[in-house]
Amino acid sequence: MGLAEFIRPAKKVPTVWWSSSDPMSLRPRPYTIAILVLGEFLFGLGDSLLIAAGIGNTPWTVLAQGISNSVGAWSIGEATFFVSVAVMFLWIPIKEIPGIGTILNAIIIALTIHVMVPILPEPQTTASSFLMASSGIILVGIGSAMYLTANLGPGPRDGWMTGIQRVSGIPIGRVRITIEVSVLIVGFALGGTVGLGTVMFALAIGPVVASCLAVAERIGSQDRTDFDSQ
Repeated sequence: MGLAEFIRPAKKVPTVWWSSSDPMSLRPRPYTIAILVLGEFLFGLGDSLLIAAGIGNTPWTVLAQGISNSVGAWSIGEATFFVSVAVMFLWIPIKEIPGIGTILNAIIIALTIHVMVPILPEPQTTASSFLMASSGIILVGIGSAMYLTANLGPGPRDGWMTGIQRVSGIPIGRVRITIEVSVLIVGFALGGTVGLGTVMFALAIGPVVASCLAVAERIGSQDRTDFDSQ
């Protein structure tokens, strides 16, 4: 199998040997939790690289940075956690239920950003900023594929998006675009950084996540019962 075939974008989140059979499980297998946690750390690290690159953040990080700038006493990581918790409260009217993955998503990604952003080097050239932003997008894609295939509940933002689509009947693409654009506008108004990195993320993240899901499907194609018996 050639490289192009190996990374051909997936059309949906696959079920692999590390996937939980029950998204609401309170006792998932240890390897499922391990992959979930690693994926969310990589997601947070990728987001941190985008922030450190200084050429534009993801829409939700633009919002968190804007809140951080407005409050003054919060880091971007702390503001990210606040936003995640606030979004989870918005699940209540649409009757979404968080899983273990949802809670860990809010904690691990915010904590990673809080720890990593201050210690990442500041890029000295446009090329290094571009490289950091590109690396960040790839890590967000890898992390997304790992935590999505763990199947232990969506992230706070993903759950809000799918919940709104379920109760409203509006196509998921329109819901996603409306949320992302609204968040971006509010974050920019609060002083969040919008730039080339934001555009890069918007254009690249869909294909990158889809390709990472395809790689996860290839790697995880071994039957789960075979793995459990080893």
